[in-house]
Amino acid sequence: MDLFAADRLRLVEAPPPRLSPRDRRAMDDAWDAAVRANPALFDGPVAGCTGLERDARHGLVLTWVRATYRYYVPREVPGATVRLPSLFVSVAQPADDGRLLIGRMASWTTSPGRWQLPGGSVEPPPDGEPLDLTALRRHAARELAEETGVDTPADDLVPWQITRGAKGSVGVLFQAPPRPAAWLRERHTALTAAERALGRVPELDRLALVRSPTDLADLTGPHVSYLAPVLRRHHGIPHR
Repeated sequence: MDLFAADRLRLVEAPPPRLSPRDRRAMDDAWDAAVRANPALFDGPVAGCTGLERDARHGLVLTWVRATYRYYVPREVPGATVRLPSLFVSVAQPADDGRLLIGRMASWTTSPGRWQLPGGSVEPPPDGEPLDLTALRRHAARELAEETGVDTPADDLVPWQITRGAKGSVGVLFQAPPRPAAWLRERHTALTAAERALGRVPELDRLALVRSPTDLADLTGPHVSYLAPVLRRHHGIPHR
């Protein structure tokens, strides 16, 4: 897991991924099987990440492409020649006591039971509009509200860290202003009640406040690989 500062980031759009007829058939077959296993899956538009490189002038340059969710499936298909890493945004929402808010993915999601920061996959902008830090900030604020019930103006989110996982997936993390711990839980409780009244289950079915990587051992279920390094960075713990 790599961590980079997010204060100097430039995003550059590249041509969409090109698949051979064989790879496209394998991708479509794998996607159809995934949908049969989880009918809640939706092949909506996403912005995939094809590169993250250091640049002396801009700090970091992130290359992205327009795709749909099915393009992520070949990452699990043996022999696939195109493996598109994901691009996502997350929000480090601290409580007033310094702990960070994390959530557990609901059973209907693609990663049931997994703990992570509030956030989600990045959607590509309409043709002619840029995908930049301002757009990512707006997307992060929307994800925070939809998943936790915490409404925070996008301009109050500060670019903080960029994570890159072992499979190349890249996350752009923002810091939100601290909020009272009890209020954070109240907002999610209200969101959950409103969703269940409509016959839906929230994407994050449970919240927790954690202070350090050692707190993750008390949680039931897996957590994303970036979570421990981010917690260490948040609380100034030296990297091991």
